[in-house]
Amino acid sequence: MADAIRGEINKAVIGQTDTVNLMLTSMLAGGHILLEGPPGTAKTLLAQCFAHTLDLQFGRIQFTPDLMPGDILGSNLFNFQTNSFTLTKGPIFSEILLADEINRTPPKTQAALLEAMQERRVTLDGKRHELSPRFTVIATQNPIEQQGAYPLPEAQLDRFLFKHVLAYPSEQEELRIVSEHGARMATQDPAQLGLRKLVNGEMLNAAVAAAGQTRLTEEVVRYIVRIVRATREGSAFELGASPRSAAMLAAGARAWAALEGRDYVIPDDVKLLATPALRHRVILSPAAEIEGRTTDSALKSILDQVEAPR
Repeated sequence: MADAIRGEINKAVIGQTDTVNLMLTSMLAGGHILLEGPPGTAKTLLAQCFAHTLDLQFGRIQFTPDLMPGDILGSNLFNFQTNSFTLTKGPIFSEILLADEINRTPPKTQAALLEAMQERRVTLDGKRHELSPRFTVIATQNPIEQQGAYPLPEAQLDRFLFKHVLAYPSEQEELRIVSEHGARMATQDPAQLGLRKLVNGEMLNAAVAAAGQTRLTEEVVRYIVRIVRATREGSAFELGASPRSAAMLAAGARAWAALEGRDYVIPDDVKLLATPALRHRVILSPAAEIEGRTTDSALKSILDQVEAPR
């Protein structure tokens, strides 16, 4: 199933296989993903194609400085015909929610997503409304522009299973992009691009169940814990990863192994996912910044130093 989904999305989005793999992993693990990359790297189109291929209801919020929580959640409006309040649902009532340029709205509005991302429900006027069990947030942010941007608070960042940094395509991939998409300016609908719906609800539920049953040996658990604890030691990080980070990394490794067709996790799964799972949960120390180190390079040093089980 995973290969078919990758191939179908590749019809429209060229050269983002790693991103699709992490999005699939996040979906099976019940997590959310933050995509960071410069404009024009197909972040929005990728989210649309992902939702279309998995046959999930797609919603989009364009985050702006004047966006209010009610614009995300919805509100109870009084119906004069029935003399009662009626819930007008906001775009958060979807299965795949694209939070486009999430760092362009103030923290007050960002916080409207916290309950939905953690508990998959929304509270309006004291009443709880359940969201789909497949509710997944795909958020995007531009790392270049700082004017009019609001850095995501730690509580918001911690809701994301992965933070993935998109790279520019290779020369061959870019040649293909220009050849196939250079005749039109506007982004087309996934259906217009020839993408099919490959997955139904039963298939997706079965995949999620398979990911949850993937075996995690005691040795691999210890390996995960040693990596996370290492971020709290030494001088590289001012703030290390939390215990919840270790649990989320384990869930991601289970889902990744299932996508690879295995019913057990190997240390390489953990090593592969550690950087996207931890880079947004640690804070680089001033001393490390002065030395010219980055968060990713500091995490790589830890992964090189922590011995993996055999």
